[in-house]
Amino acid sequence: MSRNSVEVAVIGGGAAGIAAARKLAAHGVDCLIVEARNRLGGRAFTVSHPSGHALDMGCGWLHSADCNPWVAVATAQGRIFDKAIPPWGRMTMTDIVPAETQRSFRQAMGQLFARVSEKAATGIDRPVSDLLPADERWNGMLNAVMTYIAGAELNLMSTIDLDRYEDTELNWRLVDGYGAMVAAHGDGLPVAFDCAARRIDHSGKRIAIETTKGVIEADRVIVTLPTSIIGDNENLFFPALPAKTQAARGLPLGLDDKLFIALEGAEEFETESRVFGRTDRAGTGNYHFRPFGRPMIECYLAGRLARDLETSGEPAFFDFAVSELTGLFGTSFARRLKPIALHCWGSDPHARGAYSYAVPGAADQRAVLAAPVDDRMFFAGEACSRFDFSTAHGAYVTGIEAAARILAARRKS
Repeated sequence: MSRNSVEVAVIGGGAAGIAAARKLAAHGVDCLIVEARNRLGGRAFTVSHPSGHALDMGCGWLHSADCNPWVAVATAQGRIFDKAIPPWGRMTMTDIVPAETQRSFRQAMGQLFARVSEKAATGIDRPVSDLLPADERWNGMLNAVMTYIAGAELNLMSTIDLDRYEDTELNWRLVDGYGAMVAAHGDGLPVAFDCAARRIDHSGKRIAIETTKGVIEADRVIVTLPTSIIGDNENLFFPALPAKTQAARGLPLGLDDKLFIALEGAEEFETESRVFGRTDRAGTGNYHFRPFGRPMIECYLAGRLARDLETSGEPAFFDFAVSELTGLFGTSFARRLKPIALHCWGSDPHARGAYSYAVPGAADQRAVLAAPVDDRMFFAGEACSRFDFSTAHGAYVTGIEAAARILAARRKS
């Protein structure tokens, strides 16, 4: 680390931190991103496959693409968009799951969201699982799909928070990776890599950030750390900020892990098709065949299932996927499969999960987490977004807002 004194320290180099630092730098503010990893992007993470394909191990979809600010960034970078209808937006593999069955499930999902909106309007929060009919044949599958959406099962999730999420239902992808685009937006910004923040001392005239590479002093800071890091460390702030700690604990990170598998003879399957391993339980995989037309399967494993698999070790993910896929396509299908890449976000020490959900009663904690402290400490990240939580564009917007608050504070002083 070559710098130990800056005007603004941005703690965390993910989507929020990059957006904030880019805006500050554009206004001539001396800032530094303090990043625990050896790369930018945070939970936006693209890896390269030997074939040349870019694999998004973190966020992959530009949700609400018609109003997603990352679209403009990607366009400026000359990125190539894939605007095909996503697998969940159309019927696929009707030979495995008949169209009538798929329509029945979609109807059950629509009815659940209608009940969520109805109950949220009362202002009384409750677990989403309370809204499941006792005899609904699709309860297991509804739970499974919600783990893909939120990383957690319905009994853990706030009805009010879920109802607040906004989505225009226009979803695009980037051929060369969402994570690659986010990281590239940080090109040229000053960054201290491999520099984890251990303590943020705001007791003095200047803020002292104690890191694994020494102390950095700043006039102001923007904290973009995941709620898992903030909530698990009561000593992160000095003096302590119990309201922030409690807010973060009410907004834990769910878990969604991706496993990519090479598929021999992939042309047998329709591009961008998908199938669930099982339709009668929550602990099942979502298998996306031939993403971008590539000869592979993108496997989504989430919630309690993903946590159990992480505990068992990385090979358990492939073994589980193979067991479900051979259950659908026959035992010989296993010979056509080979693991390519996996990232375990729950075991990632700088994430400890994928993205936030609110526990029942904690929907309003997003505003508590986002609130500035003494016009010197500002907070950003997807968990700070009231309507776009769990997304990279929610993180981006909160980063821009935090930077704007700093610029306003500078003008006052």
